Amino acid sequence: MSANRKRRRAERRVKPGDGHQLKPFRWWQLLSRTLFHARMRGETGAVETWSVDVALWGDSDGDVAAKLYRDGVNQAVSKLPAAFPVPGGAIEVAASGYGLRRCHFVDEAGNARQLTPDPATAEGRRLRLHRTRPGLSRTIGALSVLVLLVALVLGVPQLIEQLTSIPPIAERIGTFESPLLLPAWANVALVVGALVASSERALRLRYHWLLDGGLFEGEE
Repeated sequence: MSANRKRRRAERRVKPGDGHQLKPFRWWQLLSRTLFHARMRGETGAVETWSVDVALWGDSDGDVAAKLYRDGVNQAVSKLPAAFPVPGGAIEVAASGYGLRRCHFVDEAGNARQLTPDPATAEGRRLRLHRTRPGLSRTIGALSVLVLLVALVLGVPQLIEQLTSIPPIAERIGTFESPLLLPAWANVALVVGALVASSERALRLRYHWLLDGGLFEGEE
């Protein structure tokens, strides 16, 4: 699906807001909520603060939605992925299984820039670490990629073996025997490590379909 078709589809999900005020972020919401901001010039030329508020755990049906605010007043709401029309372009928001993977303003020329996370959020705290301890931040980021690569290399053969052991699949294409056979505790550690690594990357809005969406997350 082309980028333009994806945006049009996302824009159709947008519904008008009810004008309520943006609630301040609280420390106990670190794992359940995220909040991003962007300061942009509006149609009148005045500088406006646009905010995107997302409850990461979703509603009672499991649907994750984003709410758009202008200067603290709710303007629109949409299920994710979302594309909110704003002056000069659109704010695009998408989620992974670990947090947000996109929260960007895309102008009419197609140029994108990420919104700034609220300092109180987990994403804001991770950004502060990157600014104050860049060396440590880069090391953590590199370790996250390494953990996901190891999980991919060790997990894929075992996954293929399990899939090809299913009778209908085995009858059609045969079976595959993994050269790697890890004990249960190692597989559990592998999954936990991959979840932690992908969650760390989500705090920086980093996402790769193979690393972060391959073994442990379904497609949207």
